Amino acid sequence: MQNDIPADDGVEPIAIVGLAARLPGAADVDEFWRNLVDGVESTTELTREEQLARGAQPQEVDDPGWVNRAPLVEGYDEFDAGLFGMTTREAEITDPQHRLFLETCYTALQDAGYDPGRYDGAVGVYAGTGGNLYLHRNVYRNKRVGGNPHGAVSLATGNSPNYVATNVSYRLDLRGPSLTVHTACSTSLVAFHLACEALRNGECDMALAGGVNIELPHVGYLGMDGFTSPDGRCRPFDAAANGTVWGSGVGVTLLKRLSDAIADGDTIRAVVLGNAINNDGAGKVGFTAPSIDGQMEAVAQAVALAGVDPRSISYVEAHGTGTALGDPIEVAALSAVYTKDTDERGWCGIGSVKSNIGHLSQPSGIVSVIKTVLAMEHGLIPPTINYETPNPAIDFADTPFYVANTLTKWDTDGGPRRAGVSSFGIGGTNAHVVLEEAPAAERNEPPARPAHLLQVSAKTPTALDTAVRRLAD
Repeated sequence: MQNDIPADDGVEPIAIVGLAARLPGAADVDEFWRNLVDGVESTTELTREEQLARGAQPQEVDDPGWVNRAPLVEGYDEFDAGLFGMTTREAEITDPQHRLFLETCYTALQDAGYDPGRYDGAVGVYAGTGGNLYLHRNVYRNKRVGGNPHGAVSLATGNSPNYVATNVSYRLDLRGPSLTVHTACSTSLVAFHLACEALRNGECDMALAGGVNIELPHVGYLGMDGFTSPDGRCRPFDAAANGTVWGSGVGVTLLKRLSDAIADGDTIRAVVLGNAINNDGAGKVGFTAPSIDGQMEAVAQAVALAGVDPRSISYVEAHGTGTALGDPIEVAALSAVYTKDTDERGWCGIGSVKSNIGHLSQPSGIVSVIKTVLAMEHGLIPPTINYETPNPAIDFADTPFYVANTLTKWDTDGGPRRAGVSSFGIGGTNAHVVLEEAPAAERNEPPARPAHLLQVSAKTPTALDTAVRRLAD
């Protein structure tokens, strides 16, 4: 059985050395953190005219069940083609998901201080994306482009989900494994798991792992009580939970073996202690339904591989879609693992970023990781908003968990901050990881000097001016 792995059989720790994201209401991870701390609900209200201009059909927008709000990502249609050696035409026919993911990988490498052109090691890419709606809704309708049979290969490679990872490897000259993953909502956390395993197996020296999804057209949606929220609000664990809210965004992490990261003097954002994936199989009421047993086994394996006592884990970033059926199943599965060797209750916070930014589909798992890493770094657990009364099917008093619905200082009993992160996909592929805060760095006091020279670089004068303005701000 997967959960019979001895607790002392820990696996090689993996360091998270870079983060990058573009999310609803946030152009970068710093803005994302500010929104989390402030309890911001990053959904956009849209008028009928705006939605029609963006491609919605009148019969959709005029449906009584249509919701005129959604978690949207700004600037997804903006792209610096020259920075990545692409022509304007190449950029025009390339799915904005591919473009956004490429930009975000570049930013994650920058965040870690690595220039891929000067890095000697092999860098892998593990990624997943939403469907290629852009090809059908935009490119094929452009007679200048879509009707040209000689451009079929370019259209395919620029739009098919198959190439979201390999496009990054090609544009940034990365020589490690390059793999696209498809497991629905758990895609990016599965990609994260595979990247960790590749590093442990010596298949690469660093790995980019993440996911991207852009809902097209960039408009509202049809509310369906119990599945998609009729009022545009996601309410994880709440009695009023009535469905999730689909949104757009991208998230990427840069990973490295912890021993290498320490030896190379990297800034370590957090450490992966254990990670696991599995599938529910047929043990559930239907293909799209969640399974307590499947989720429980994935969580148990990740915790066992981490080699830690679950009692030392003080926060879980849950999948938390805000559905009346899914939330109780998730809490039951987590509770079965976290209470295995203790009678204590209520020691572990639980939350879900979906209350802030909705359900981003493929990148949702990696965004949960990014939120948790930021929380560890700042020593704060952000509030899960839209929570007032617990789902009546969840007896929180008999679980290790309390819903972290207010901004809370993340204190521990002297040990390191540890957290679990879950992501579950329609079709039954479950993923869970155990994270720990970065080890304390040895600091050598630099010699005193009256001034410091800050060097700023960019590929073009315009980009350089922009970088200098951002630094000044």
